[in-house]
Amino acid sequence: MAAWSDVRRIALALPGTSEKSLSGGYLAWVVSDKLFAWERPLRSSDLAALGKSAPTGRILGIRTADLEMKDVLLLSDPKVFFTTPHFGGYPAVLVQLEKIRPKTLKEVINEAWLARAPKRAVAAFLSGKEAAPPPRRRRGPACDRHDKPGGEPKSSERPASMRGH
Repeated sequence: MAAWSDVRRIALALPGTSEKSLSGGYLAWVVSDKLFAWERPLRSSDLAALGKSAPTGRILGIRTADLEMKDVLLLSDPKVFFTTPHFGGYPAVLVQLEKIRPKTLKEVINEAWLARAPKRAVAAFLSGKEAAPPPRRRRGPACDRHDKPGGEPKSSERPASMRGH
């Protein structure tokens, strides 16, 4: 049986991932401001649509690469993966945390991250190298004195006219 602590540990181990709180205080995990996993309790409309087959317990929403992958997951283990009409036509599945094996949980979280992370981070992750941070964007006109490794030049390296600012 998986727990939110497992989801958090797996998700936060992925490069560039952060945790945030959604409305209602539910947890979500994002990469580059893109949601890839989130706590998703069933709503009354979900319960009405699912009827007696509605699962109980903790539910995790997972983004999939596309609708085809969604279908693959739904068919692979219907006791673990399911959907509701709310997610019709949307590349995501719902996961019963209490029924998923830890190895499978890690796989689906990793796949969700891969579907949402920037291409450069994905390539670095798949090659086994940690993704480098994106290049910093310059603000204002370029100035060679300020582009040295280590940031600002020391006061003694600046021309006298620039000392003190």
